Amino acid sequence: MSFSQIVGHQKQVEIVRQALNHGRLHHAYLFLGMEGVGKKTIALGLAKAIHCSAATGDFCGECADCARIQDGNHPDVRIIEPLAGKKEISIQQIRELEKELNFRSFSGKKKIAILNPATLMNLSAQNALLKTLEEPPRDSLLILIAANGGALLPTLRSRCLRISFGPLARDLISGFLVSRKGLEAETAEFLAAMSLGSLGAVVSIDTQELLERRREWVRLISGLRAGDYRAATDAAEVVAGSKDDSLRFLEWLESWVRDLLAYSVTRNPQDIVNIDMLPQIQRQSATTDFERLFSRIAEAKAAIGGIQRNLNRRMVIEDLLLNAVEAS
Repeated sequence: MSFSQIVGHQKQVEIVRQALNHGRLHHAYLFLGMEGVGKKTIALGLAKAIHCSAATGDFCGECADCARIQDGNHPDVRIIEPLAGKKEISIQQIRELEKELNFRSFSGKKKIAILNPATLMNLSAQNALLKTLEEPPRDSLLILIAANGGALLPTLRSRCLRISFGPLARDLISGFLVSRKGLEAETAEFLAAMSLGSLGAVVSIDTQELLERRREWVRLISGLRAGDYRAATDAAEVVAGSKDDSLRFLEWLESWVRDLLAYSVTRNPQDIVNIDMLPQIQRQSATTDFERLFSRIAEAKAAIGGIQRNLNRRMVIEDLLLNAVEAS
C-alpha cells in the first residue's frame, strides 16, 4: 500500500506529502473528522513514509519498518490510546511520552506519537501535552486524531496544524467494496449509503446482521405512539445492549430521520440512505413535521455525543425516545 491507494482525501494526503518532501513538516497536526473516514490510516501512512526503508516520500507497506508501524511495535512510533480497562488517556501516559520523545530515536529519523482519539485525554493530560507542544523535542512529530476539537483545550488546538477530513463520497466507498472486498455492486451501493461516509464503519459491518437489526429498529420506531412511554422505555432496553450497538442504532436513527426530511423536500429516492426501505419512508414522510424532524436530528446527535462520553447509554436513549413519544 502507498499514499496513492488511500481511499479519498487526495487534498489532505497531498498536504502531508508536500510537507514531507520539502522538509516542512509541522511539529504537531490535528486530524479532525468523523470516525472511520481514514484519519488514522493517513497518520500511519505519514509515519511509514518517514521511516520506510524502500521508498522516498511515500511508503511501500511491506518493508520491516512499515510492518512494525502497522503492528504498533516500531520503537520510534507510538500509538497513544487509553490503557486496557481505562476510559481516558492519563497524565502518566503523556509524561512517559514526553520522556520518550526527548530520547534520541533508534532510527535516526523522527520520533512520532499518534494520539487516538486525542479527546480522551483528561484535562491534566492535555495540560501536560501542552508543555510538550510549546517546546517540542527535536525531530519529534505529534498527530492528534479527533472526531471534533471541542473537547480539546483551545491552547492545545492552536499549537497544532489542523487538517479536516470530510465524509467519503458514496461512489468511493462502493468502488472500494467492489474492487477490494469483492462485493456485488448492489450490496456495495447499499452499504456505502448506510456508511454515511465512514469507510471504517462499513468494512466492519455484517451485512445480514445489519439488515436484520434495521428491520427491528424500524419496527420499534414505527411502533412508538404519542404518550406510550412504556413502549419507549422497552425500546430503549432493546437497543442499548452495548456501547457499539447503541451508537449504531443512533447513527441509523439519524440517517432515518434525515431520509424522512430529504424525501419530504425533494421526493427524490437518490437522496435517501435507507433506499431499500423507500415504501416505509414514503408513508412516514407524508405526515412529517419539519421542525420536529430537525429537533430529532439534533437530539440524536446529542445522544451520540453523550454515549461517546460514556454517559449511561440506557438513560440517554430512553430520554431520546421518551421525548419522541411526548412530541408525537
